[in-house]
Amino acid sequence: MAAEDVTVIDMRDPESFAAGHIEAALPAAELDMDRFLAETDKDAPLLLYCYHGISSQSAAQFLASNGFTRVYSMDGGYTAWEMLASS
Repeated sequence: MAAEDVTVIDMRDPESFAAGHIEAALPAAELDMDRFLAETDKDAPLLLYCYHGISSQSAAQFLASNGFTRVYSMDGGYTAWEMLASS
């Protein structure tokens, strides 16, 4: 992520996002999806995460089916990231 401009999208609910999130992450609940689909570079990398890495997989598939070529779902989600970040 540090070597490239990656758009990070937090798929969790707004309360969870407010309680803590990955720096520079965008809250999915606040995205205008039609605008995002129309205006975002389809070849730019997107990293999605949810609580445990399950829900973000279907969101990643949705984006891929809409022409995005570099979509990733974070294994283990925010829970895994938080454990790694705090150790």
